[in-house]
Amino acid sequence: MIIGCTKEIKTHEYRVGLTPSNVYDYVKNGHRVLIERGAGEGASLSDEEYKAAGAEIINNADDIWQTADMIIKVKEPLPSEYEKFKEDQLLYTFLHLAADKPLTEALIKKRVRAVAYETITDKTGGFPLLKPMSEVAGRLSIQQAAKYLEKPKGGRGVLLSGIPGTKRGKVTVIGAGSVGLSAAVIAVGMGAEVSILDINIDRLTYIDDIYGNKIQTLMSSAGNIAEELKTADAVIGSVYIAGSAAPKLIRKEHLSTMKPGSVLVDVAIDQGGCAETSRVTYHDDPVYVVDGVTHYCVANMPGAVPRTSTIGLTNATLRQGLSIANKGLEQAAKDDIHLKNGINAYNGYITYTSVADEFGLEYKNFEEVMR
Repeated sequence: MIIGCTKEIKTHEYRVGLTPSNVYDYVKNGHRVLIERGAGEGASLSDEEYKAAGAEIINNADDIWQTADMIIKVKEPLPSEYEKFKEDQLLYTFLHLAADKPLTEALIKKRVRAVAYETITDKTGGFPLLKPMSEVAGRLSIQQAAKYLEKPKGGRGVLLSGIPGTKRGKVTVIGAGSVGLSAAVIAVGMGAEVSILDINIDRLTYIDDIYGNKIQTLMSSAGNIAEELKTADAVIGSVYIAGSAAPKLIRKEHLSTMKPGSVLVDVAIDQGGCAETSRVTYHDDPVYVVDGVTHYCVANMPGAVPRTSTIGLTNATLRQGLSIANKGLEQAAKDDIHLKNGINAYNGYITYTSVADEFGLEYKNFEEVMR
């Protein structure tokens, strides 16, 4: 199979879909790998390293899109890339289709076989390809919250750790998955007062067992969210429902009850955001203010630390990518139900129920379409 990896074109996205180490593994398995010139520079990975691993360095991304059987990326394709799709091509990347109808329609129109990192599962019900980026985003969310709480950045002037004789800053985390727990752990490490809300009592019990009184666990309800927002200096939105748009748990009317100069970091923005007032921002202009609350809604937060993020992501994506390349998507999906769960679009149909439901599109079972 011909594997292609192009340079990411999203604003300030420096990650790359393959490392030289990954290239070596694909080539060792008999595949041809095409890398766009300079694709890894943002993650401090040189063309020379890719060539040494067996990749062919290609000057033009268009040539890769036209030649490759499978494109491996990090972020979802942008509109300028839609016309590069070719029928029956494999696309292996983050997609977040429930928040992107134009991309969904483009994949259907071009009959692309699209596998989304974020909906591949494991035997525990988790999302192993999403997890490393969730961990990065969760950790970064507290760094960003702490920064934008500083007065020169427009914040309340609160130090999360406090000092002797002063109150600690309060961090409220909504959603106790990989993002939320990673955020809570870093906030605890910084010395903040931390609460975390979730609808899964088993998850809250686990956190309570491990962290005890360092983290206040609460059931996620409209009432509890409203009360927590009133007292928080920083709020981390980390709600994730596989393949679906994030629920709007933070309403615009909530903002007037929050502390002036408080910070909302909506990590769920990839799935549309969990606040009504959230909209996508970028690393070069990451924040805006609504009703006195600073909103940080960067949709590719891990792109700020691209070397760490690239290595963490590709460690997770390599096994399934090799399986697709070695066996073909159809056989690989037959052999691995968890990989099959990652197939969001196939031969002109949506094959993931949450995406179809979100846009009122026809859903087709993957096996039915494949036959």
